[in-house]
Amino acid sequence: MDKVKTKLTGMGAIPSESTVGFRVWAPHADAVSVIGSFNNFEVAANPLQLEENGFWYTDVPHAKIGDEYKFHIRNGDLSFDRIDPQAREVTNSIGNGIIADRNYDWEDDHFEIADWNQLVIYELHVGTFHRGDDNSVGTFAELEGKLDYLKWLGINAIQIMPTAEFAGDISWGYNPSHIFAVESAYGGPNALKHLVKTAHAKGIAVILDVVYNHFGPSDLDLWQFDGWSENDKGGVYFYNDDRSSTPWGETRPDYGRGEVRQFIFDNAMMWIEEFHMDGLRYDMTLYMRTIDGCETRTIPEGWSLAQWINREIHARYPKRITIAEDLRSNPAVTQPDFLGGGDFSTQWDEGFVHPIRNVVAQVEDQHRSMQAVCDAVTHRYNNDAFERVVYSESHDEVANGKQRLVSEIDQETPDSFHARKRSMLAAAMVFTSPGIPMIFQGQEFLRSRWFDDTNPIDWEKASENEEVVRFYRQLIRLRTNAEGVSKGLTGQHVDFRHINDVDKVIAFHRWHEHGPGDDCFVVANFSHRRFENYRFGLPSAGNWNLMIDSGSNEFGDDFSSTNPGTIESVAEAPMDGYAHSAKLALSPYSVVILSRSAKQ
Repeated sequence: MDKVKTKLTGMGAIPSESTVGFRVWAPHADAVSVIGSFNNFEVAANPLQLEENGFWYTDVPHAKIGDEYKFHIRNGDLSFDRIDPQAREVTNSIGNGIIADRNYDWEDDHFEIADWNQLVIYELHVGTFHRGDDNSVGTFAELEGKLDYLKWLGINAIQIMPTAEFAGDISWGYNPSHIFAVESAYGGPNALKHLVKTAHAKGIAVILDVVYNHFGPSDLDLWQFDGWSENDKGGVYFYNDDRSSTPWGETRPDYGRGEVRQFIFDNAMMWIEEFHMDGLRYDMTLYMRTIDGCETRTIPEGWSLAQWINREIHARYPKRITIAEDLRSNPAVTQPDFLGGGDFSTQWDEGFVHPIRNVVAQVEDQHRSMQAVCDAVTHRYNNDAFERVVYSESHDEVANGKQRLVSEIDQETPDSFHARKRSMLAAAMVFTSPGIPMIFQGQEFLRSRWFDDTNPIDWEKASENEEVVRFYRQLIRLRTNAEGVSKGLTGQHVDFRHINDVDKVIAFHRWHEHGPGDDCFVVANFSHRRFENYRFGLPSAGNWNLMIDSGSNEFGDDFSSTNPGTIESVAEAPMDGYAHSAKLALSPYSVVILSRSAKQ
């Protein structure tokens, strides 16, 4: 059979050796044609033929990769041009689609993300993370230039805020205009693929933020795509009743319509299959599963769509991770779908971030609740610590009226003693608590104020605060057991017996399987007081090695802790329900991490 006359499978612009196929879903259209640089944008040159269920298709043998195009749609007396909903590349959010080559030379990329108990995530925004002096927005290529730094820091996964084409060049990314296209200002699809391949070569996974709870709302060619709508709402891709309403506009996709479900499903699989993403982080799933955040006004088909996508990702690619931002401490989000759950791998944990930030941001020590810290450290979903992502900063927590933690602590002088000490204390809780730890760009060198998509990271701060960067690096190396002495921090287990709300000190035991190089112990002082010989219980006798003391002058010229390298646990003074105890110095707002020594 003539290849030109054989219909190609797929949606959008589908290049083959001899032709480019074009397929689009426009069930209310009376006629559809494809216009582009290959036919001088002539409406009559390449009409599409109606298939079943409102799909239209044609071949254009003289079209080629790199050509620009749009669909011209006629509905009654109306006619209009639309960007292809599944365009892999666009000139800009209000421009033309580009016929993209979906093939890419991945070379020998068979990378697998770290096991979740050793995963450390660095959330970043491409547009501000690393921006050249002559650029108005950061790019994928400029981000690549910082991968060696992230590797040195110990990061093994970056989580990128949304990169689907959005309105304009500067945005957080949570206003996607074209969910299949890669933001042109960042460099487009091949630049993103090159970033992923380069990150993988350096041992760094890439997790992508996706937005399925709403589209747009601006620069949105999906709006009334084929001319049909009800109640003056969005048409075939959207709900046309009260379910359309979201905090970001009347643009919630219609999760109950099969073609829209397939559209979103195909998008998720595209990121995994065509872009080799190691996981997806779903923006605010609460507004996929409910109309307005109220648990009694649910959208069952939104929940079932998430289940379907997650189920298929886990079945086809078991090592890929799916992360929910739901923020309702709902264990069902990470339960298996056969139990009615959302089947997400893990979720951002509001049960950690809010109490930890609140405790360290308090002005007076008397208002710091050690029980709140205990509850945050021990919180988990479905008895699995790694079903939660723990963090003290994220793009949401440092914007919209909230600031970076150092600025919340000391707005006038965010690099003050108290701001540094207490923000580092919060970070120590992130990396010593059971869960998947995450930090936000620049947190490790005390980025201040709030997240703003117009202001790039000031990398000179990394040099100015190199002691704090060193602290984060050592924390991360302990959390990933890089030296083979802190396996306990990769484990599920935590035993919290020491809660001193008078002196504002806590201590807890972490372990994976027990034993030397495994058992770890964390002692944290949440007060301004210095304790020279603070006693606490320990689960075993012998020597415990000092792994890190955040009060050491190694991490600040004005810090002054003086603990020895080894702490001896003795049986003469049992404490906290343990048969042994030890003493150490605790400087203000500091944490000490111990590891059970192999030399007993």
